[in-house]
Amino acid sequence: MISIDLSKLREIDEADVTGKRVLVRADLNVPLHNGEVSDATRIERVLPGIDALAGRGAKVVILSHFGRPEGQARPEMSLRPIAEALAELGGRPVAFAPDCVGEPAEAVVGELADGAVALFENVRFHPGEEGNDPAFASALAQNGDLYVNDAFSCAHRAHASTEGLAHILPAFAGPQMMSEIKALRDALESPERPVAAVVGGAKVSTKIPVLANLSRKVDALIIGGGMANTFLHANGLDVGRSLCEPDFADTAREIMHEAEAAGCAILLPSDVVAADAFSEGAAHATYDVKAVPADRMILDVGPASVSTLIAYLANCRTLLWNGPLGAFEIAPFGEGTFALARRAAALTEQGKLKTIAGGGDTVAALNAAGVTNSFTYVSTAGGAFLEWLEGRDLPGVVALACN
Repeated sequence: MISIDLSKLREIDEADVTGKRVLVRADLNVPLHNGEVSDATRIERVLPGIDALAGRGAKVVILSHFGRPEGQARPEMSLRPIAEALAELGGRPVAFAPDCVGEPAEAVVGELADGAVALFENVRFHPGEEGNDPAFASALAQNGDLYVNDAFSCAHRAHASTEGLAHILPAFAGPQMMSEIKALRDALESPERPVAAVVGGAKVSTKIPVLANLSRKVDALIIGGGMANTFLHANGLDVGRSLCEPDFADTAREIMHEAEAAGCAILLPSDVVAADAFSEGAAHATYDVKAVPADRMILDVGPASVSTLIAYLANCRTLLWNGPLGAFEIAPFGEGTFALARRAAALTEQGKLKTIAGGGDTVAALNAAGVTNSFTYVSTAGGAFLEWLEGRDLPGVVALACN
């Protein structure tokens, strides 16, 4: 359960930033293809905060990681191409420092005019970043007067640029950070009820804390993906050659028992689409969950299940979504996920449902369904989103609240 007092978070709007060097931790860990940004969503999300600071006369210095260079300077993981994308998308020059500490960083900051923007090289080129080394955090702080964490997606990491800096400089939450926190608080702490949660993915073992926490907070858990097979198995059903974790059957039964005690309904598939192979275009058919052939594997929920879920959504007011209902990456096993996502999007556009989604596979599925922009809020966070759903305090947020 989140234990920190989030009312103590200070927003950067409250600070006087004119002429100040403002270190902004952003998440610019975006995909590159042939040296160019192929998905600029994370850049687009953080740009309004950067523009606002620059417009108020701050000297904006952006910190970010890129990839996993393991504390070494690796040219293929340089943020230089990101600086170019930032400049193009933001419509303003972005100075690039070839290091995030020392003379190269100081030289770039020293030349920044009020309202100008700079991007420092990958903070993970230094082992002190992931080690949250106080000396490295202090070296980063030398180039700032204020610190802003606008990277909720990195807030579950206690690294120098996500946690350490908040204990050295006056620390504030950026607008993207606040948007993420507000969306999740609205869904989990003060939702308009009834509230349902779609929890999908491959394995129950990876989402036990999520299921346990949500079962105490929502009115219904819609369980899909490979993890639904484990729940079906726990109910004594044969799931054929489907992905399943028999060792977690007792865990599934315990979650169902706790959900029942909390008044939370568990919604499992009543029918499924099963195939003879995990491949595109594999021979497949729809089966009742009590009649899955021993030689077939479940790859999607069936049409009757989708109809039941769509009908259930009609009475919901809030929907939290993490994980697909099936193997959506392989045609035609995304139809269940897409149909439910499109209905949720339609209800959202009609003002009848608030929809909050997050996690890498979830965002990919919503993009494939063409409904991402129709949801109330879609988080760019993966691990941080999941840990918040588990009810865990995130180090990057705790540091801001305790500053």
